[in-house]
Amino acid sequence: MSPLIRSALPVRRAALSATALAATLALAGCNPSGGSTQGDGKRSPDVPTATGEPGSALAALGSLTVKGRAPKTGYERDRFGTAWADTDSNGCPTREDILKRDLTQVQYQDGHCKVSKGELAKDPYTGQRVIFRRGSSLVDIDHVVALSDAWQKGAQQWPAGKRIALANDPLNLIAVGASANRQKSDGDAATWLPANKGYRCDYVAQQVAVKKKYGLWVTRAEKAAMGKVLNTCPAEQLPAGGNPTEAPPRFHAN
Repeated sequence: MSPLIRSALPVRRAALSATALAATLALAGCNPSGGSTQGDGKRSPDVPTATGEPGSALAALGSLTVKGRAPKTGYERDRFGTAWADTDSNGCPTREDILKRDLTQVQYQDGHCKVSKGELAKDPYTGQRVIFRRGSSLVDIDHVVALSDAWQKGAQQWPAGKRIALANDPLNLIAVGASANRQKSDGDAATWLPANKGYRCDYVAQQVAVKKKYGLWVTRAEKAAMGKVLNTCPAEQLPAGGNPTEAPPRFHAN
């Protein structure tokens, strides 16, 4: 055998071994470059391994349960109680509490509670200045974890008091520009993120905090999207606070 042929044999054997390995991985549903492949050969999103520091949103992300989205069957807004119930018993509806918290230059119709005018100096979702005037629709109060999303990820199994608590928890509420809020609709982090990139870490951290507090799960794609954002800010702390996870018994929902 000539030296040329002899030297070519190891190369050919290596090529055959690589081909066999690739075939084995494909049959097992694996992708040599990382992740896994679905039955149609498309790569499925990876669930990130959360390695953030204790107390960070990234670390908390790793503790959330991953499950598929349940059907939306049976969802209605009133399953979460009357809108903006005064669950903290301070004499003001929840919506007014959030307007007072998030707006500047606030003016009142009644001296202390009913906001008539104010300014959202920087809309968290767009970064733009928005003026609030009662009767207009330029400012919304957004559920950071949408109620429909919560319904499909655990809330339909809850007692009414817990659903009412989620709908009125300041931890899950923020004043934002109406246009961006309506674009978001009931999307999760896999389908919608704020156009204001500088706010995305805060936004996702708040979603993680709400889902952890209430025991809501996330989908595989949602967790991957959250991890992608939080990996850019691994020290982002997990927000805390808000109301108890059970509304007072005087409140009712369908």
